[in-house]
Amino acid sequence: MSDIRNSSDNQYLILKSTENQARGIAEYAIEFCCGDSAAPGEAVLQRTEQFHRDSVACAVAALAIGANAPHVLRREALEYGCEAGQGAVCFASSTAVQPEKAVLANSCAARELDSNGTNFGYNPRTGYTRGEFGHNDFYPVVVAAAGIAGWDGAKTLRAMLCLDEIRGRLAECFGLKDHKIDHVVHGAIASAAVYGAIVGATAEQIESAIGLVLAHYIPFRAIRAGHQLSDSKGASAAVSSEVAVLAMRRAMRGFIGPQDVFRNPQAIFCLFEPPGEADKSPFDLELAMAGDDFAIMGMHFKLGLYEHQSAGAIHGLIALLEENPALLQEPDGLEKIRITIYEPAFGIIGDPAKRDPKTRQSADHSMVYIIATTLKKALDAKAAGWRELLLMPADYDDDALVDSVTRQLMDKIEFVHGGKEYDDKYPDGIPTTLEIEHATLGTVSSGLVMYPKGHARNTDKDVSDLIENKFRRLAELGVKDTEELAARFTNLAAKSASEVRGLYDFAIKGCE
Repeated sequence: MSDIRNSSDNQYLILKSTENQARGIAEYAIEFCCGDSAAPGEAVLQRTEQFHRDSVACAVAALAIGANAPHVLRREALEYGCEAGQGAVCFASSTAVQPEKAVLANSCAARELDSNGTNFGYNPRTGYTRGEFGHNDFYPVVVAAAGIAGWDGAKTLRAMLCLDEIRGRLAECFGLKDHKIDHVVHGAIASAAVYGAIVGATAEQIESAIGLVLAHYIPFRAIRAGHQLSDSKGASAAVSSEVAVLAMRRAMRGFIGPQDVFRNPQAIFCLFEPPGEADKSPFDLELAMAGDDFAIMGMHFKLGLYEHQSAGAIHGLIALLEENPALLQEPDGLEKIRITIYEPAFGIIGDPAKRDPKTRQSADHSMVYIIATTLKKALDAKAAGWRELLLMPADYDDDALVDSVTRQLMDKIEFVHGGKEYDDKYPDGIPTTLEIEHATLGTVSSGLVMYPKGHARNTDKDVSDLIENKFRRLAELGVKDTEELAARFTNLAAKSASEVRGLYDFAIKGCE
């Protein structure tokens, strides 16, 4: 049986490795979303709303600039119409479509620019610190289901938190990346569970849906490999959320999927990390029920368009520019930039293939491009603050990708693996050191950056203002009134069921 554990003001549900965790996740989602025992703290709900708002601004910007995948999938979704009340809507539309298709289109828009929230699964309290990646990509699953179920904003917000709790805790317990499986699988499990809970599925049906996802729809990291990345990188979460909703709807129609799949020796968890005993999964799973210790409180904001593992280098660069004005006044003296970092960042955003990015999807995963572009912006503006150097979609357009100054700066960047000293500090932080060799100043160093701005353990007072600045800057690319948009997605807990149903129905530039 599952255990309830109380610790100070927090309460947790413990799903043991010796029990049916798929059924346990289902029962947790139903109770958390629909019952009366969950009691998340106000700070947790506020953080959830903040991450949702952030994802919406990212979606608006992606659609406004005409990004390919979001528009392809939005057009696809609009071909799958259904009766009002039985479907969901895409961003910038009032047309009811099949919910899995709305989820596909909307999740893709939120993730396309790779700029919304991030987690690196890390929980020293439980000892689960696998560091699996993840992103706050899955809120459209909740909005779609809530619209169908007629839920108000308070229940919708709680369901968003539930989804992030499930995927965030799984990311602490199991490193999908270690087996070349894409991190979106954790989000797909959570999506199936929460979607089912909202629309009235039983625990048995949700268990079947989770089994279907894990048996039929496992994406590998081929999505993110190759010399030039494609639309698949940004759409991975969207496709997995689509199949999660599809599996849940299929299970509710009576289709029975694999049961007890976390302990299934041929499913991904036991297959890749055999627990050594029969009828066990590789981990216990702890899910918060009450208090402030939810996984979302350990998730991180991006303050612009960049792969989050580059945040330490951006932070170090901006700090050095602020401390050494001569770096901007005497740019010809710049001789070399050396970035020392940990694995897996060194292998992902330091991949030699990404020294010559030709697509936006490759450039925003290229450390040398990100840092060179940030430095070029500083040189052009003669300014060195996070607000001024916010990386925007235009910094990754076709002209920016081949800018001669950016390319010259890229050639001056050396990327170094810091070895065990750095590796051991991840995923607690993003251990990075940035050094600049300058003809006049000599060598200046950022020192070790662990918690850059936006990181959950960064305590700088201006982070909320920078998140708001990012929201406005991205949103203004696609809407005329950013104040109105901000109001639409603020105080979600007070929204009515009709307001939730039309939450994504607002005009966006470039969307018919």
